[in-house]
Amino acid sequence: MKHTMAIAALSGLVALGSLTACDSAKPPDAAARDIAAANNSAANKVADAQRDAQRDMSGDAYKVALAKADGDHEVAIQKCEALQGHDQQVCKDQADADYDAAKANAKAAKVAQTP
Repeated sequence: MKHTMAIAALSGLVALGSLTACDSAKPPDAAARDIAAANNSAANKVADAQRDAQRDMSGDAYKVALAKADGDHEVAIQKCEALQGHDQQVCKDQADADYDAAKANAKAAKVAQTP
C-alpha cells in the first residue's frame, strides 16, 4: 500500500513537471544554437527554391516566397523558445500570424501575376 501511494505521488510529480516544462525557456546557449540552425535551414530552403525556380525557367516567385516564409517562421519559433510562459506563447502566436500573412501575400502576388 505504501509503495502504491509513493508511486502514485511520484507519477503525479513527473506529470506536473512535464506540464510546466512546456513553457520554460531554453538555456541561452541552446537557444542560440537552435536559432543559428534554423537560420541555416531557412537559408538553404530559400536557396533550393530559387534554384528550382531557375531550373524550371518559370521564375516561380511563389515557391521562393513560401520557402522564405517557412524559414522565417522556423527562425521565429526558435527565438520564442528562449522566452518563458506567457511571453513564449504570445511570441509563437505572433510568429504564426506573421507566417499566415506571408503565405497570403505570396498567394496574392501569384494571383496578381497570373494572366
